[in-house]
Amino acid sequence: MSELETLTPAQAEVVRQMQVCNACRYCEGLCAVFPAMELRRAFDGGDADYLANLCHNCGACYYDCQYAPPHEFAINVPVAMAALRDETYARNVWPAAFAGAFAKHGLWVTFAAAASVALFVAGFVAANAPGALFAPVGGAGGFYRMMPHWAMAGLFGAVFLYAIAAIGVGVRKFWRGTEAQAVGWAEVWQACRDAATLKYLDGGGMGCMNASERPETDRRRLYHHFTFYGFALCFAATCLATVFHELGMQAPYPLWHPVVILGALGGIGLVVGPLGLLAQRAKRDADIQTNTGMGAAFLWMLCLSGVSGMLLLALRDTPAMGSLLALHLGLVFALFLSFPYGKFVHGFYRFAALARYAHERRTRTVEAVD
Repeated sequence: MSELETLTPAQAEVVRQMQVCNACRYCEGLCAVFPAMELRRAFDGGDADYLANLCHNCGACYYDCQYAPPHEFAINVPVAMAALRDETYARNVWPAAFAGAFAKHGLWVTFAAAASVALFVAGFVAANAPGALFAPVGGAGGFYRMMPHWAMAGLFGAVFLYAIAAIGVGVRKFWRGTEAQAVGWAEVWQACRDAATLKYLDGGGMGCMNASERPETDRRRLYHHFTFYGFALCFAATCLATVFHELGMQAPYPLWHPVVILGALGGIGLVVGPLGLLAQRAKRDADIQTNTGMGAAFLWMLCLSGVSGMLLLALRDTPAMGSLLALHLGLVFALFLSFPYGKFVHGFYRFAALARYAHERRTRTVEAVD
């Protein structure tokens, strides 16, 4: 049996294209994929998985490639890499029975969101009577008169820890499947820097390409930053609120409070970033469009979580507070629940690929010096 016959169709297509690219090497300055490719003379399934998750889908290589369609070689690296990335998420998912959630992510997220919102509304009604959803509940501790802090922290803490554990198992399977070596703290730090700045989402310095061979400005990178750091600020606000709660200061907090400031900035990021990315996706050339529905569903969930949070902040002293709190908590709960089974996992897989790339660059330099 030949080596290609042991690969999945998506892996085989990436291997085929990388063999052509490795002979050409015209695109070696565009991103990390091509220097990593050049370290190999042959490619197995693990190499294909690794390179696919190292790809940031900027699109530059498609327009630079002399073998792109309609050439008979039909080289389209962005599309081939995207298809294999989605496959790696499903192949390594835990529990394995949930692999189908990636293929039907939009439907899964819609169902989870609707069920979660209904759950929180029903819980609030059961605990506080129907009128509580439309009665003003102001002042410190108002949120917790709708839902006790211990219940809120326990429920969201449990689903968040489950999501992180499930993602961790999947990334570990991915790492072992690519036969990657252990990396040191220097490589981890380099991967943190590359991920935090989205170093390789720039088409080799020209910018991302959406609809033609003329590069765009760095709008995709900008909107990615809005999204990522918006989520990070919201997470930081939640952690800080827990600290203040333990110190005896209960939410909701005044507008000048650091928890509110962090949350508001994060909410803005979660609205501007996803909407910007969705707009960029709509402009993208159909030849390199890789929309499987997974990314769009994730972006809409982030955006709706941000919008509901901002509305809750603006209307928290009105009769709409109870219903908005139920809506916001339901959306966030569904978002957490969907983390291991949607586009959120790409950040962890890409970080692992960046750490491996940093390790390969360092060891290659050492070998060259020796």
